[in-house]
Amino acid sequence: MDVFSAPGSAGLRNVSATVNQNTKEQLKEIIAKVDQKGVEINLATYQGDLADGLIELNRTLEIDLVILRPQSNDIQEELYLGTTSGKIIKQTNISALIVPVGTVYKPFSSILTAFKSGIIKRNTILNPLIEIMNKHRSKVNLLLVKTPGYTEEDLQVNTSLLDLSEGLQISENATTYQGVLEHFKDNEPDLLCVFRRKRGFFKKLWEKNTIGKEEFFVPIPVLVLRVNKY
Repeated sequence: MDVFSAPGSAGLRNVSATVNQNTKEQLKEIIAKVDQKGVEINLATYQGDLADGLIELNRTLEIDLVILRPQSNDIQEELYLGTTSGKIIKQTNISALIVPVGTVYKPFSSILTAFKSGIIKRNTILNPLIEIMNKHRSKVNLLLVKTPGYTEEDLQVNTSLLDLSEGLQISENATTYQGVLEHFKDNEPDLLCVFRRKRGFFKKLWEKNTIGKEEFFVPIPVLVLRVNKY
């Protein structure tokens, strides 16, 4: 998918159509150089904002996962999530895999799944984690972080999540992120999995579209699972 900007007035519709066509041709040139290995690749263009385009595209394709880099090309190094990537995490109802720039592909042998509440209302939100786990034969370790204000209900971990895991660790910290930092070295994960809740791991993104490295940073890919309307 690629997005573009073009004049929207009635007298300049031909300009928009031309830009759209040129964008599609550029995408086709890129795809022609890729070994698709039998995988079907669909192309899409959108006039406007990337996050808005994904929301529109998701209505028809029902996207399971979007893969993105933490930073845009035009942001400062101190930011973990830039304006575009942060907006995608914040405003779309799509699970996301955040892959740091320069990451070399290797199997995710060990996955650390960190959360502050074991409540999961729909087991289907675990599907991206299950797909990755099955394809990579990953071992999943769970980290339940008891943060201030937790309830006994939060400590009741969803059975489907427990069934995926090798074991459950419980930590008590001010934030889920602090719990991750405390247990990161012991687990040595290849992938960190977290849940996207309104008052969860990435709650800062409800206040702004960017998040600084002083607020959150790990040197490995992060899988953000959507927990809608929670």
